Amino acid sequence: MLPWEHLAVGYLWYSAWSHLRDGRRPSGRPVVVVAVATQLPDLIDKPLAWEFGLLPGGQTLAHSLVFALPAVAFVLGAFGSRIGVAFAVGYLTHLAGDVVYPMVLGGGPRVSFLLWPFVESAPAESPGFLAETWAILGDAWQFMSSPEGTVYLTAELALLLAVFALWRYDGHPGVPRRSMSPRIGR
Repeated sequence: MLPWEHLAVGYLWYSAWSHLRDGRRPSGRPVVVVAVATQLPDLIDKPLAWEFGLLPGGQTLAHSLVFALPAVAFVLGAFGSRIGVAFAVGYLTHLAGDVVYPMVLGGGPRVSFLLWPFVESAPAESPGFLAETWAILGDAWQFMSSPEGTVYLTAELALLLAVFALWRYDGHPGVPRRSMSPRIGR
């Protein structure tokens, strides 16, 4: 999945959890945690694999349940339920999205990366982080230009607009509010 897709799915699930569990809108700090957690597996694995060659691929260490479950347990224990649940939802929806995403593109679910290092990851040679990122974006652009890609793009835009509308409905959590009152004595 692309970063904005991970963010949208993570926010959608966290907002639903907040509304259903607490009967209220999500608040700012946990929403920021959700946003960071939805990106964290890629922020760890991809530079370590693509730029530094320390991991065999871009979905290994931080995408593995061997790493993810203790990380989620640690954050839940160290920061309490609200921040911990926000982290868990963001992080785990990222992993779930990476399992399901190949099905959207016509393949089967991918689960082997969840069991790394017990299930080997195919070694990937990478020309570097920026080159790999540009290659992925180029592949995405090429796919979006196809008839299947047009359908996918339409569905993705609908998802992003729906999540943006939900975020607005929720009161823009995660964005500092500016005071609307004029400043006196400037």
